[in-house]
Amino acid sequence: QVQLVESGGGLAQAGGSLRLSCAASGLTFSNYVMGWFRQAPGKEREFVAGIGRSAFKRDYVDSVKGRFTVSRDNAKKVVYLEMNSLKPEDTAVYYCAGDRSLRSVVSGDVDEYDYWGQGTQVTVSS
Repeated sequence: QVQLVESGGGLAQAGGSLRLSCAASGLTFSNYVMGWFRQAPGKEREFVAGIGRSAFKRDYVDSVKGRFTVSRDNAKKVVYLEMNSLKPEDTAVYYCAGDRSLRSVVSGDVDEYDYWGQGTQVTVSS
Protein backbone atom coordinates (compact mmCIF):
# COMPACT_ATOMS: atom_id res chain seq x y z
CA GLN A 1 0.00 0.00 0.00
CA VAL A 2 1.45 3.32 -1.10
CA GLN A 3 1.58 6.02 1.53
CA LEU A 4 2.83 9.59 1.36
CA VAL A 5 2.99 11.44 4.66
CA GLU A 6 3.78 15.14 4.81
CA SER A 7 5.17 16.94 7.84
CA GLY A 8 6.77 20.25 8.73
CA GLY A 9 3.90 22.61 8.16
CA GLY A 10 2.91 25.26 10.65
CA LEU A 11 2.79 28.96 11.28
CA ALA A 12 5.50 31.29 10.03
CA GLN A 13 5.91 35.02 9.80
CA ALA A 14 6.36 36.74 6.46
CA GLY A 15 10.01 36.50 5.49
CA GLY A 16 10.45 33.33 7.51
CA SER A 17 11.20 29.76 6.51
CA LEU A 18 9.69 26.31 6.76
CA ARG A 19 10.86 22.93 5.55
CA LEU A 20 8.30 20.38 4.47
CA SER A 21 9.05 16.67 4.28
CA CYS A 22 7.15 13.88 2.58
CA ALA A 23 7.97 10.33 3.58
CA ALA A 24 7.01 7.61 1.13
CA SER A 25 6.38 3.94 1.71
CA GLY A 26 5.03 1.01 -0.28
CA LEU A 27 6.62 2.08 -3.56
CA THR A 28 9.91 2.04 -5.43
CA PHE A 29 10.57 5.67 -4.63
CA SER A 30 13.37 6.21 -7.11
CA ASN A 31 10.98 5.36 -9.97
CA TYR A 32 8.64 8.22 -9.12
CA VAL A 33 8.65 11.84 -10.17
CA MET A 34 7.60 13.71 -7.04
CA GLY A 35 5.64 16.91 -6.89
CA TRP A 36 4.51 19.46 -4.36
CA PHE A 37 1.14 21.13 -4.81
CA ARG A 38 -0.84 23.57 -2.69
CA GLN A 39 -4.44 24.54 -2.29
CA ALA A 40 -5.68 27.72 -0.68
CA PRO A 41 -9.30 28.13 0.47
CA GLY A 42 -11.60 28.67 -2.49
CA LYS A 43 -8.86 28.04 -5.03
CA GLU A 44 -7.85 25.13 -7.21
CA ARG A 45 -4.93 22.94 -6.33
CA GLU A 46 -1.80 24.29 -8.00
CA PHE A 47 1.61 22.93 -8.81
CA VAL A 48 4.41 24.38 -6.69
CA ALA A 49 7.51 22.32 -7.43
CA GLY A 50 8.55 18.96 -8.80
CA ILE A 51 11.66 16.84 -9.00
CA GLY A 52 12.67 14.12 -11.40
CA ARG A 53 13.52 10.57 -10.44
CA SER A 54 17.25 11.21 -10.21
CA ALA A 55 16.82 14.78 -8.95
CA PHE A 56 18.49 16.11 -12.10
CA LYS A 57 15.29 17.80 -13.28
CA ARG A 58 13.45 20.30 -11.10
CA ASP A 59 10.65 22.66 -11.92
CA TYR A 60 8.89 25.43 -10.02
CA VAL A 61 5.90 27.66 -10.44
CA ASP A 62 7.08 31.20 -11.20
CA SER A 63 5.75 32.60 -7.93
CA VAL A 64 8.16 30.50 -5.83
CA LYS A 65 11.28 30.54 -8.01
CA GLY A 66 14.27 31.73 -6.03
CA ARG A 67 12.47 31.17 -2.71
CA PHE A 68 11.60 27.45 -2.65
CA THR A 69 13.87 24.48 -3.26
CA VAL A 70 12.73 20.92 -3.87
CA SER A 71 15.06 18.02 -3.14
CA ARG A 72 14.88 14.29 -2.55
CA ASP A 73 16.74 11.50 -0.80
CA ASN A 74 16.03 8.27 -2.64
CA ALA A 75 17.75 6.15 0.01
CA LYS A 76 15.46 7.54 2.72
CA LYS A 77 12.43 7.76 0.41
CA VAL A 78 11.82 11.37 1.33
CA VAL A 79 11.14 14.49 -0.73
CA TYR A 80 11.63 17.93 0.77
CA LEU A 81 10.41 21.44 0.09
CA GLU A 82 12.55 24.16 1.60
CA MET A 83 10.52 27.38 1.70
CA ASN A 84 12.28 30.69 2.35
CA SER A 85 11.16 34.32 2.22
CA LEU A 86 7.63 33.19 2.86
CA LYS A 87 4.76 35.46 1.92
CA PRO A 88 1.15 35.53 3.17
CA GLU A 89 0.05 34.35 -0.28
CA ASP A 90 1.97 31.11 0.32
CA THR A 91 -0.67 30.18 2.89
CA ALA A 92 -2.29 26.92 1.81
CA VAL A 93 -2.49 23.22 2.45
CA TYR A 94 0.58 21.66 0.86
CA TYR A 95 0.43 18.18 -0.67
CA CYS A 96 3.11 15.90 -1.98
CA ALA A 97 2.30 13.61 -4.87
CA GLY A 98 3.92 10.79 -6.79
CA ASP A 99 3.87 10.16 -10.54
CA ARG A 100 4.53 6.49 -11.36
CA SER A 101 4.58 6.82 -15.15
CA LEU A 102 8.38 6.73 -15.46
CA ARG A 103 8.16 9.85 -17.60
CA SER A 104 11.37 11.81 -18.00
CA VAL A 105 9.79 15.20 -17.36
CA VAL A 106 8.33 16.84 -14.30
CA SER A 107 4.65 17.45 -14.85
CA GLY A 108 2.72 20.31 -13.29
CA ASP A 109 -0.61 18.66 -14.08
CA VAL A 110 -2.57 17.42 -11.08
CA ASP A 111 -4.04 14.59 -13.17
CA GLU A 112 -0.60 13.16 -13.97
CA TYR A 113 0.02 12.21 -10.34
CA ASP A 114 -1.18 8.88 -9.00
CA TYR A 115 -0.66 9.09 -5.25
CA TRP A 116 -1.22 11.92 -2.81
CA GLY A 117 -0.47 12.67 0.80
CA GLN A 118 -3.02 14.00 3.25
CA GLY A 119 -1.58 17.51 3.20
CA THR A 120 0.02 19.79 5.75
CA GLN A 121 -1.14 23.31 6.57
CA VAL A 122 1.22 26.24 6.03
CA THR A 123 0.10 29.60 7.36
CA VAL A 124 2.15 32.74 6.82
CA SER A 125 1.25 35.80 8.85
CA SER A 126 2.01 39.33 7.70
